[in-house]
Amino acid sequence: MSGGNFDKVEHHFADSNGVKIHYAAAGPKDAPLILLIHGFPDFWYSWRSQIEAFSKTYRVAAMDQRGYNLSDKPPGVDNYAMPLLVQDALAVIHDAGRQRAVVMGHDWGGAVAWSVAMFAPEAVERLVIVNLPHPKGLARELANNPEQEKNSAYAREFQKPEAHKMLTAEKLAEWAPAAERTRYVEAFRKSDFEAMLNYYKRNYPRAPYAVPELPQVRCPVLQFHGVKDKALLPGALDGTWQWVDASWTLVTLPNAGHWAQWDEAATVSTTTLKWLKEE
Repeated sequence: MSGGNFDKVEHHFADSNGVKIHYAAAGPKDAPLILLIHGFPDFWYSWRSQIEAFSKTYRVAAMDQRGYNLSDKPPGVDNYAMPLLVQDALAVIHDAGRQRAVVMGHDWGGAVAWSVAMFAPEAVERLVIVNLPHPKGLARELANNPEQEKNSAYAREFQKPEAHKMLTAEKLAEWAPAAERTRYVEAFRKSDFEAMLNYYKRNYPRAPYAVPELPQVRCPVLQFHGVKDKALLPGALDGTWQWVDASWTLVTLPNAGHWAQWDEAATVSTTTLKWLKEE
């Protein structure tokens, strides 16, 4: 799969209560499963480096979240409520023939991954998060840190009813590395911009901000944070140990931005594989 050659990736579709969820799979079919969940604006291919690294010893399933690329795009804000996004992740795990998996998420995929660990703990062996603070930490910073509140202005714009009309596939793909933009434009043309923003409309905290009551995370957690991320400031990481009842390992990446799995691909992959081998 090196050099962007993904001929060996298998494409599957899971049924999440009637919503078709696409995922790309690779690696030995009898190996432990790693589920990869992308964020905004992205699709399964976000994890190209990790798929190549992980699939040598793990079964990997990289999903398109609902609204994106080859997955279904049900209409309406309520179809993007977090419990349904959790169910999508569980559907992929089950379609891959497993009851449990290592769950790894970035951005909105990180929010889903945290939620799967909190609300379906029986399905999560270990949790890996890339650039998405625990929901309690983000809510606290929105309530108390003016800089985080200011830097979340984009999310409030996305919550406006007509915000999706300002988006184009080409504009969204500007976030992607230049060599990958054609592939991203193609994926975003298959996506639904209104569905993408429904994640923000349904799930992103709104003023007056309050720290939510949430279950403890019971599995070990590895968390990466690219410090150059301007949307999600590192102050939200403080106190995460209070919400995790198992070990919590934080890896800060000073030269990485929001897409740490791209900016420091080798570090994210090798560190994750090493951590997964620990007892």
